[in-house]
Amino acid sequence: MLELVDIHAGYGRTEVIHGVSLTVPDDGVAAIMGHNGAGKTTLLRAVVGLLPVRSGQIRFDDEVISKLSPSRRVRRGIAYVPQGQQSFQQLTTAENLQVVADGRRNGKALIDDALDLFPALRELLTRKAGLLSGGQRQQLAIARALITEPRLLILDEPTEGIQPSVVAEIERTIIDLTQRTTGGKGGLSVLLVEQHIGFALQAAQGYYVLRSGRITSSGAGGSDAATEVRAAMAI
Repeated sequence: MLELVDIHAGYGRTEVIHGVSLTVPDDGVAAIMGHNGAGKTTLLRAVVGLLPVRSGQIRFDDEVISKLSPSRRVRRGIAYVPQGQQSFQQLTTAENLQVVADGRRNGKALIDDALDLFPALRELLTRKAGLLSGGQRQQLAIARALITEPRLLILDEPTEGIQPSVVAEIERTIIDLTQRTTGGKGGLSVLLVEQHIGFALQAAQGYYVLRSGRITSSGAGGSDAATEVRAAMAI
């Protein structure tokens, strides 16, 4: 699905990412963990094309996409949900979804599918996004991304500042999405950046710990990896 090979990236003369290599499996979840300032968001910005790669390769479905524009990467099937529960705050929940669905032949069906995943949003369709709670805005942000019919969903800190009940719902949704098959294309792959170790390891088949722009530990997901991850993050 997605493979990063010896990626170097940064801002101006400052290199932030130093030779990162990782793989996101088909129909699975890979988690990147690390403290604030580790370079997680910088790495995601490079993956989606918002930050140029200085060296190394980004491969998606065996195609090198390192030099493609962000819009062309979206058309290839990559969706990005940035940190901070972003939405059009002056638009209603329904309008936020419709903006993304406009121009798609099956736009109404895609909205319905997204609302099935996050049923709490059905009761909030007429409410402006700026009046939603943090958890509701995060569900809306993910729903909007899913309307683009991605094959790879990139989530940056989706549980930040969100109540535990909504965290559990987002986790269940992510796992469910990776197990679906649609139109013979398989399920959805997810690249998850997350500081909450329990959530990340529960959802992911594999993990990577990023520290000062370098991968310092990696392995299989699951609760058994929690001790190793905490040790790697404490170094």
